[in-house]
This record gives sequence, C-alpha cells and structure tokens, in this order.
Amino acid sequence: MSDLGSEDAESGEAEKDIGEYEGDRDGEGRRHGLGKARLPNGDTYEGQYEHGLRSGHGTYRFKNGALYTGDYLENKKHGKGVFFYPDGSKYAGDWVHDQRQGYGEYLYANGDTYTGEWANNKRHGQGTYVYKETGSKYVGCWVNGIQNGPAELIHLNHRFKGRFLNGKPLGRGKFIFDIGCEQHGEYIQPVQEKEEEDEDEPPLPLEPVWKVSEITKLTPWSPDDEEPLVPKEAEGEAEKGEIPSALDAEEGGDHPEGDAGEEGEEKREEEVNQDEEDQEITDFGG
Repeated sequence: MSDLGSEDAESGEAEKDIGEYEGDRDGEGRRHGLGKARLPNGDTYEGQYEHGLRSGHGTYRFKNGALYTGDYLENKKHGKGVFFYPDGSKYAGDWVHDQRQGYGEYLYANGDTYTGEWANNKRHGQGTYVYKETGSKYVGCWVNGIQNGPAELIHLNHRFKGRFLNGKPLGRGKFIFDIGCEQHGEYIQPVQEKEEEDEDEPPLPLEPVWKVSEITKLTPWSPDDEEPLVPKEAEGEAEKGEIPSALDAEEGGDHPEGDAGEEGEEKREEEVNQDEEDQEITDFGG
C-alpha cells in the first residue's frame, strides 16, 4: 500500500476501527479526543480526533520516515503544519485540504529555499527563491510554480530588475551594478527559422536575448510601471556582439565570467526541485 493510501485507510475510522487504537472515544464509540493509532501498514498517528476523524493537532509518521506534525481537519492537513520528507527536504507553513496553500517555507534537499505564497501545492504569488550554491535569489512573482511577473534576480555584485514570463526574463529591464551605474535594455524573444525540409515540425523556442540601450546612473524605474508582458518576436537578427545570450548578465565584460553559467545552473536546480515537489505530492498526498 502506498503512503498516500495509508492516510486514506485511516479515513474510514468514522465507520469502523482500522488498525490498533488507544485513546478517547465519543458516546457512539468513535475515536474522539486524544488518541494513538497504528495502521496495518505501519504508519502511526498521535493526536486529536473528532467523531472518528483526525481533527486538531496531531503527528502522522509514515513507515518510510516521512513525518507531518500540525493541524488536521476531517482527516486532511489543514491549518499550520510542518512536513519532513525522507530526502531531507521540509515544508513549514499553511495547508488547505491537504495542499500547500497560503504562506510557507520550503527547504529543498539541495539547500535551496523558497519563502512566500502558495496555491494548490505550487509556488504562487509573491515569493523569494534562494539558490544555496551561489547565494543568488529571485524575488518576485510566481504563477503555478513558474517565475512570472515583475521581479529582481539578485547576484553577488549586481542584480537584474525586470519582468519574467514563463520562467524567462522578457521585455524592458535593467542590470544594476554595485559600483553605482545601470545598464538599461530589453530581453527579446527570437524565433528560429524553420528549415524547408522540416516544415511539418514546429521551430524550437530560443532563449530570450538581451539588447542594450544605454548605461546611466541609478534611476527609480520599476517593472511594476510596465504593462504585463506578451511574448513578441524579435525584429530581424541581432548584430554579433550587440545581444548576448539570455542568461548572460555580463554584457560588455563588466562581470566576472561564470555568472551566466551559474544562473543557468540555478534555473536547472529550481526545475529539479519543482519536479521533486510534484513527486512528493504524488507520494505523500501533498
């Protein structure tokens, strides 16, 4: 029986007892008040019940080492709670009907962290994602687990301020350097031309590329002043050297080599963590 199934098994307590139980009961013999239960598959629960269902504060231990301690409502994680996963990752925050929803912090197995808003088990709303390996962090909007909206991507000695769409920077923005200047420009989305023999196959999406417009002193511009982004095609091909790669925060050689590679690696780590979140939802019921 899966771990998700183990929690479902105990949900039948309203009709009959399943596994071993020691604790209080109501007038009809249902588990009610404080009690301890052991399910047939080895999972255990210790905490509060209401008329046969887990309701109130309790601790549920899975046989594989996962553990949830927090609030329940009618057998579902609901309220405040902490979930410890077998790989060492942890979520602490709000739950609604067995899903991460509200505000919470997720510590991933690789040391990355996300602190902010959640909806339907996904990073959704305002939040901060910190990459453990480099110390860089994304501070801004998320939609269904993806970076989307106005945000700042902060590195050791510079930061990018602009808008993101589907996890990629796109549209107007600026790089802000600690030495006291800014590089303004725009991320544009190029379109790959199809080969004649591949007309039946859609072109592969290309990385957005950065086009510099000017370098200035520090200015008060904010991406919040811009209209929401809609993907647009690049007009013509960029001249060599004028537009660096989409992950290149070092146009003109102002940054140490390696920042672009680090940012790409950070994105891959974040995607891996998102996949792990989705797997945990499957394995542990959210």
